[in-house]
Amino acid sequence: MSQQAPGKKRGLSRPVEVVRAELLKDPETKRIADAVGMKLEDYVELVLEYAQDKDKEPMLNVVSDEELKANGFPVHTVEEVGEFLVAGAKGELPGQGNPFAKSEFEAGKGGAAGAKPALNPAGEAVKAPQDEAKRQELMDQLKKGGGGTRG
Repeated sequence: MSQQAPGKKRGLSRPVEVVRAELLKDPETKRIADAVGMKLEDYVELVLEYAQDKDKEPMLNVVSDEELKANGFPVHTVEEVGEFLVAGAKGELPGQGNPFAKSEFEAGKGGAAGAKPALNPAGEAVKAPQDEAKRQELMDQLKKGGGGTRG
């Protein structure tokens, strides 16, 4: 860890003007600014403020639900917040798009040329063995971590 003089800011290794120009022309930066409801220029300046001083702590205000309600803000339940976080992780939030859509992983469904190989090409539902002894044997293999005979 490097030692620094007291009061010296840890920050950018490149000129701020260069970084600012890169951020302003980056489409991802514009998307993020739109998503957080800020003008692009204001968002870039905020990013640069933190980039120029790595020791600066972000501002965080913690307020009670009652205070939020009194100021006209919606109060969300723990479940709603959880659903929001899951939606964000899945790329389902407005303006986020579907990051998996670009991969075309699902393209070709339905047997078209170039489709993914299927383990069950006929599309029948896979059923568990009806024979209780066979079912138990499979469950025992799972518990042991075995996969049956190999050839």
